[in-house]
Amino acid sequence: MTRIPSREEILNWISENPTLTSKRDIARAFGIKGAARIELKKVLKELEADGHLRKRRKTYRDPEGLPPVSVLQILAPDADGDLFAKPLEWQGEGKAPVILVVTKASDPALGAGDRVLARLTKVSGESHEYEARLIRKIGHNPLRILGIYRKGHEGGRIVPIDKGQDKEWRVAESAAHGAKDGELVEAEQAGPKGRLGLPSARIVSRLGDPSAPRAVSLIAIHQHGIPDQFPDAVIAEADKAKPAPLGKREDLRDLPLITIDPADARDHDDAVYAHADDDPKNPGGHVVWVAIADVAHYVTPGSELDREARKRGNSTYFPDRVVPMLPDRLSGDLCSLHEGVARPVIAVRMVLDAQGAKIAHRFTRAMMQSKASLHYGEVQAAVDGAPNDRTQPWLSAVIEPLYAAYRATKHARETRQPLDLDLPERRIELDEDGKVTSVAFRERLDAHRLIEEFMVLANVCAAEELIAKKSPLLFRVHEEPNPDKLESLRDVAEASGLTLAKGQVLRTRHLNALLKAAAGTENAEQINMATLRSMTQAYYSPENFGHFGLALRNYAHFTSPIRRYSDLIVHRALISAHRWGKDGLSDWDIENLEDTAKLISDTERRSMVAERDTTDRYLAAYLSERMGNEFAARISGIAKFGAFARLEETGADGLIPVRTLGREFFHFDADAQTLTGEHSGLTLALGQSVTVRLSETDPLTGGLILELLSVEDTPLPRSGGPRRGKGSPKRKLAKSRVKGKKTARKVTRKRRG
Repeated sequence: MTRIPSREEILNWISENPTLTSKRDIARAFGIKGAARIELKKVLKELEADGHLRKRRKTYRDPEGLPPVSVLQILAPDADGDLFAKPLEWQGEGKAPVILVVTKASDPALGAGDRVLARLTKVSGESHEYEARLIRKIGHNPLRILGIYRKGHEGGRIVPIDKGQDKEWRVAESAAHGAKDGELVEAEQAGPKGRLGLPSARIVSRLGDPSAPRAVSLIAIHQHGIPDQFPDAVIAEADKAKPAPLGKREDLRDLPLITIDPADARDHDDAVYAHADDDPKNPGGHVVWVAIADVAHYVTPGSELDREARKRGNSTYFPDRVVPMLPDRLSGDLCSLHEGVARPVIAVRMVLDAQGAKIAHRFTRAMMQSKASLHYGEVQAAVDGAPNDRTQPWLSAVIEPLYAAYRATKHARETRQPLDLDLPERRIELDEDGKVTSVAFRERLDAHRLIEEFMVLANVCAAEELIAKKSPLLFRVHEEPNPDKLESLRDVAEASGLTLAKGQVLRTRHLNALLKAAAGTENAEQINMATLRSMTQAYYSPENFGHFGLALRNYAHFTSPIRRYSDLIVHRALISAHRWGKDGLSDWDIENLEDTAKLISDTERRSMVAERDTTDRYLAAYLSERMGNEFAARISGIAKFGAFARLEETGADGLIPVRTLGREFFHFDADAQTLTGEHSGLTLALGQSVTVRLSETDPLTGGLILELLSVEDTPLPRSGGPRRGKGSPKRKLAKSRVKGKKTARKVTRKRRG
């Protein structure tokens, strides 16, 4: 006779296997078949009646439902041409629900057998139970080619734009996708490579004019050598990954952790929760939880996934796409803290006093279940008195306590005095064709500052924890400014009638005093830009040199392991230090820590340059339709060959060539960052308000040529018209792209410290 498991055995099984909780799963686990299933059902009913199973089921995914983000397999179109899919993670007892795939014009072509990651919406009154919106295709890995299509008699060929490839690809007429001669196209290998002749490819996307906005990020990817194609072995390893079990993890699934991200976020790697501290020894204090996706569980040392992630170093973000550090199966699914789905995390519980100073912390390897995936705007609106249906249920219990804790941290921040630059971040909006529809500056909300502050706190805790445990780790280092650059900043400040403390050890509070004195004046932007230029570049190091900008002695990146390899190393260090498992730091990790630090510091800079160049190209394409228009701008950089001006409307930087300023000679003062006319006395300096005319754009390079019309509302004095000089503005434009890198504004990313 089949033995029926005890109530305790069943509850233990459910605790250890959060994704296998249906009756069928339990029966299979204990070898229960036939009539014995009736006895099992009675035991489950008893557990439900006693409240044990019901209480636990609140924290597990409903086995008769599907998570909001699921992996699907596309089925063949039906007679009406509709596309349906089957869920690959269905765990219910009955027939899998019917899922209709709702596609957009911009979605890639889908065929029977394709595997996709999709966002599901439950529907009623239809012949199908769910509707799916494509997030991205996964699990297939054909070789991709980016190049110029050259039409021939029977099809054509593709000439790759990658300098590292000189082999052309043959395209059959039926696989040309209507491409025209000279178009930039993306193609994939169309079969095994033959021994003779050109290899075959099929065009999967027509990108049109190589200088068009939609092609910009692809060109940057190839130009800067950013790996955007995962090797087959990496994809295969990711596809084999399974949801993590509870095991010995701390169960935090009842804790109302929520994610707060941009509205268009593709993944969720951090969740937060806060409440008032009930410890009488900490009156007015707060407890803040930060839970971070446990990527280390899936990406283990020495694996194919690990080697590829280390090579990439980080994800790279463009206005129209992301080049991820990890394959979609992990970054968009198993490692992403989706609402209502159990996910493994490494979490830190931080105790703050009434003034926001951290007085204690504790790390744990746990399992959580996000109660809501919210975005910054709706969270801020809820606190400001306009909650919606998504934020209302969590307003008093979760959102308001988070803001209360954040308000407390503002006191601690004021004491610490991190550098407080006021540099707005641009947001480029694209339509479905990849054309820029608008360029605006992101609004800075308290919701943004709240998350950033809690992430900084969690990063500090990680560094302090590992230092205390004498563990190897990677620090995020930001060294003090170079003395020469500080002198240049002092010159700029003095020219604006301001002063920067001298003759003492420079602290961020001294810089903040300068920034505060400039705030609200015509020199504010000039002082902010000059202060930014005086800073050194942050980097990763196994040695701790502190973080000057954040005014922190100990700092390590811990909060974004989905998109930064540095954070994955810190996670492994925490796992090893706490003996949470065998997936911590390997001997190889430790021996090569310095090399890893240099590699990922380099890949970070590579991504920043690619992102900046892409933004410049998008802006140049956007402004190309406004040639001859006049714009308000500010001088953002000074060089021997001219001045750079930033357009106030879009934040785009353009070059005012010195040869266009008149026939007189202009003296360049590198220390004061000025250009001064020998006869007219015209002086161009950082931060000046100017009016310019857009005279030339080059979308391929992202360069703009500007004509100076007035300075501080005073028309430009002329000394006989443009003087002769070598090279046209167009030639100077290419030169400025190289020489002007030091004066170009850094494009900041969210949560990058």
